[in-house]
Amino acid sequence: MGSQQRSQKTNSTGNSTSAKEDALTSFGSLTDEQLEAHLEVSCYGVFELTDAIRPSVDLQIIPKQGFRHDFYVDPASETKVPVVMAAASRERLFDLFIDMLDTLGPVVDVVLETSHYHTGGHQDHYREHIDMPVLKSILYDFEEMLLNDGCTGIAVLNPQRQQEVQFDEHKMIIAYGSPLESFERVLISHDVYVDESIRFVTEAEHVHTSSDKLYDEFTQLTIRLGMESEHEDSATC
Repeated sequence: MGSQQRSQKTNSTGNSTSAKEDALTSFGSLTDEQLEAHLEVSCYGVFELTDAIRPSVDLQIIPKQGFRHDFYVDPASETKVPVVMAAASRERLFDLFIDMLDTLGPVVDVVLETSHYHTGGHQDHYREHIDMPVLKSILYDFEEMLLNDGCTGIAVLNPQRQQEVQFDEHKMIIAYGSPLESFERVLISHDVYVDESIRFVTEAEHVHTSSDKLYDEFTQLTIRLGMESEHEDSATC
């Protein structure tokens, strides 16, 4: 993962610190060598993680493939929005994300989120009204960065349909908005099946990784997409 790798620990409550700063976590007592060895483990059975995230050292949750249903509650209107949350092994993950985008229509809006160098917050970059073929072509050019940067997330949305597909910092795919059936069909076509009892790495202590090189590539992506940015108060990865 390189000598310029940076890592951050996130516990189950969403608080974030350096992976070496909190002795109460499973990462706190590790030597640098032990932490590096943990970060090098990417395969758990047949499931392979990207370089972006690793589970807790004591494996509170073992990564696996599948999806489940949930709801997102809009804080303003208190409306419940149906959600599909999915995890997929690395070898199928990016193609799955791209195929999920096809359900959104020919013209979409895009949000890129970064928590690089933003202690206690993140920055969002916006682009409205981009043609889907153009977007997909650009995303393929940045596939490795989007897969492996634990401080980058992307959301693609169709405001008219009130639907959204998010590829978050944890490299989970989260689809919002009714009807969910089109999203489910794409997931199943990639051998990602429903498992309502599945737990995701995000639901326990975990560590994210990034690097200066990945941040530079993120910056290049915002330029290619012609994005504007806005600071927001939110937890970092």
